[in-house]
Amino acid sequence: MAIALVLVLVVVGSVLFHVLSPWWSTPIASNWSYIDNTLVITFWITGTVFTAVVLFMAYCVYRFRHKEGAKADYAPENRKLESWLTIVTAVGVAALLAPGLVVWSHFITVPKDATEVEVVAQQWQWNFRLPGVDGKLGTSNTRLVSADNPLGINPDDPDNKNNIIVIAADLHLPIGKPVNMVMRSIDVLHDFYVPEFRARMDLVPGMVTHFWFTPTRTGTFEVLCAKLCGVGHAFMRGVVKVDTEQDYQAWLQQQQTFAQMTAAAQKTGALEHPAGSTNEVAAKAN
Repeated sequence: MAIALVLVLVVVGSVLFHVLSPWWSTPIASNWSYIDNTLVITFWITGTVFTAVVLFMAYCVYRFRHKEGAKADYAPENRKLESWLTIVTAVGVAALLAPGLVVWSHFITVPKDATEVEVVAQQWQWNFRLPGVDGKLGTSNTRLVSADNPLGINPDDPDNKNNIIVIAADLHLPIGKPVNMVMRSIDVLHDFYVPEFRARMDLVPGMVTHFWFTPTRTGTFEVLCAKLCGVGHAFMRGVVKVDTEQDYQAWLQQQQTFAQMTAAAQKTGALEHPAGSTNEVAAKAN
């Protein structure tokens, strides 16, 4: 009797904890309510199965408890029961998988009007690249990464000239417009995760991954790295700000392009190695 009572209390406690728990998801700020709905469906199905199984266990413990003189009925097979269990299990598994497959189909189908924004991760900061006035992102290669070109952008690609470069600073996005986050890592495995956006994806060295979403409310949201990427993992945080179109355009005008960054780097290099440097004087003397 005591064991049966404990099992019933486990069910009641679990249900109450779920209903009254303060640890619910953060308010959603993107179009991915599909994911929230899928999680709710999963909770209902698994919760129902959990409740039914544990209560059945409690019933069996109480109903078939030891009694003096009672003899167990040996029944090793029950085809009817096995058939019903197989059918119910198959229906339950299908109910769990079907919503996820529908959501995954949406998740990998990027809208044609989505703007590409590149995310470049490195230990331990987030960098971003946005298309310029022509709406195109140029090519890049990790072999081109240097102090003057931290994102490894191809300087010979004309599409890169007016790309907007954001190094270890806040990323701004316009509200209500789909964004395709194209992601790569220049060192180890990272994961770009904004809880309010629901969508996330790994950044794998040597690969280009992506996910898309549409911001649905303005605000400031924290970017987390959801993969253990080294001793500075806990400090690898960033900020995504969702702006109105007017505020977004104002922010965009203040950002540097790749051409401006390259020119500034060349100017700095020229100042560090003036015409009268020792090497050049020695070369002229020779």
